[in-house]
Amino acid sequence: MTEFEERILKEKAELLRACGLKVLQVNLGYLCNMACKHCHFEAGPMRTEIMDNDTIELVLGVLRNSTIGTLDLTGGAPELNPHFRHLVREARQLDKHVIIRSNLTIFFENGMEDLPEFYREQGVEVIASLPYYNEGNVDRVRGGGTFKKSIGALRKLNSLGYGKEDDLTLHLVYNPPGAFLPASQKELEDHYRRELYSSSGILFKRLYVFTNMPIGRFKDFLIRKNIFEQYMTKLKATFNASTLDGLMCRYLISVGWDGRLYDCDFNQALGLTMSKHYPSHIRDFNYDVLAGREIVFGNHCFACAAGQGST
Repeated sequence: MTEFEERILKEKAELLRACGLKVLQVNLGYLCNMACKHCHFEAGPMRTEIMDNDTIELVLGVLRNSTIGTLDLTGGAPELNPHFRHLVREARQLDKHVIIRSNLTIFFENGMEDLPEFYREQGVEVIASLPYYNEGNVDRVRGGGTFKKSIGALRKLNSLGYGKEDDLTLHLVYNPPGAFLPASQKELEDHYRRELYSSSGILFKRLYVFTNMPIGRFKDFLIRKNIFEQYMTKLKATFNASTLDGLMCRYLISVGWDGRLYDCDFNQALGLTMSKHYPSHIRDFNYDVLAGREIVFGNHCFACAAGQGST
C-alpha cells in the first residue's frame, strides 16, 4: 500500500473508486513541437509515439456506444497526430463535447496555421497552456520566443470569438515555474486577467492552476537540484482531504497513444497501468465495469491533493 493510499484511509472508510465516466481523455501521442521543462510525458520533436487510425476508430466506437459526453484530447501536441482533425469532426458529429489541450505555439508550425479557424468551425473548447503572464517566466520554462507566439495565438483565438462568445470557451493553464505550490486560483486568475488584458487585450474564461507533478522532466529537475524529497515532503504536508471527491481519476479514463487504459494521464506517463481486474485496452472497453472501478494510486498523487488541489 502506498503512502497516499494510507493517507486516504485516514479520511475515508475505504480506498477511492471511480464515480462514473464523464470524460474520455485521449493522448494522441508524445510528439510535440516543444520540449517544456515541466512536461510529465517528456514530449518533444524526437518522440515517435503516435496513435494510429485503428486506435482512433476504437476511440470513436467507445464514444458512439457509451454515454460519455466529453472527449479530452492531449499529447504531446495532439494536433500533430495526422488523424487529429478526423477524430474531432467525427466526435462532434456524435454531439460530444471536445476539449483540445493546446500549447498555442503549434499554430505557427507548417500546415497548422488554420487551426484556430478549425477550432471555431467545430466549436471545440480550448485549454491553452500559458505558464505565466510575462515573457521571462514563460520563455524560461518553454524556450525563447514562446511567450510572443502564445500571445499571438491568443489574439487570433480572441479575434474569432474565443474568450468572448459563450459557446467558444478558452481557458488558460498555469504551472509554477519551480518547486513550490501555486498561489490561490482566484488570486492568480485575477492577475492573469488584469495583466494579459492591459498588456495585450487578451480575454479568457477561466485559469486552471496545477501543481507540478513530481514525474517526468520535472522529477529530473528536482533530482538534479537535490530537492526531490523536500518537494515530496511539502506535497504530503499540504494534503487536503477536501480535494479527494473531485480528483479527476474518479470521473475519467485516460487512453494512451497505443490504446492502453489508465486511471489518469499521470499514471500513463509512469506506465502505472489499471488494476488487473479491469480492461487494459480500449478494444476491451466496458463502460459499466470501468465506471465503478478501483483506482490505482501512487505517491505522485499527493500533487493532485496538495493545497487547493489540481483537477
